[in-house]
Amino acid sequence: MSEHRRGPVRSEAARVAILDATARLFAARGYDHLTMEGIAAEAHVGKQTIYRWWPSKGALVADCLLEGRLFPEGFSPADTGDLRADLIAWLRGILAFVDREGGDTMVHSLIAAAGDHPSVGARLSEQLGANPLLRARFESAVAAGQLSPDRPFGELGEAVVGAVVLRALGRAPTDAAAAARLVNAVLGPA
Repeated sequence: MSEHRRGPVRSEAARVAILDATARLFAARGYDHLTMEGIAAEAHVGKQTIYRWWPSKGALVADCLLEGRLFPEGFSPADTGDLRADLIAWLRGILAFVDREGGDTMVHSLIAAAGDHPSVGARLSEQLGANPLLRARFESAVAAGQLSPDRPFGELGEAVVGAVVLRALGRAPTDAAAAARLVNAVLGPA
């Protein structure tokens, strides 16, 4: 006797429509104004379909982050062999994102979402590179003799990403030299 799953089968097209709708509405309205009703209407699905797969809007935003739908540019630090230059270029990209229209609002919304759902914070940290991406870059710099192996990689990444978050929260304007100053503050002068 074969076993049948109760309820409708999860549709990949519906899942994609829900994630796309969430990303569009999140970018346009922010986390505080994001509703399951609005997402359902935008995705042309029933609200119960969303709740069947995601228990909260925080979980839904977390999945959007995980799939790269909120930061389409990607924020991976390059490895050209020059740690300082790579970190400065990487930070310039992130700061340019925060400085563009709506960028600081998106960061504010993601912080609000992280307050409601811890996995959003973890995934935001991963998307911005504070965990595995920066760790890999720092390990490469150790192998190249550019960074001492006793430096606390996790804390270095947190300091850099934390500074970006503070700039976004304070809506502080960024000048062209901000990334270099921040890298110098974290790594020490060149």
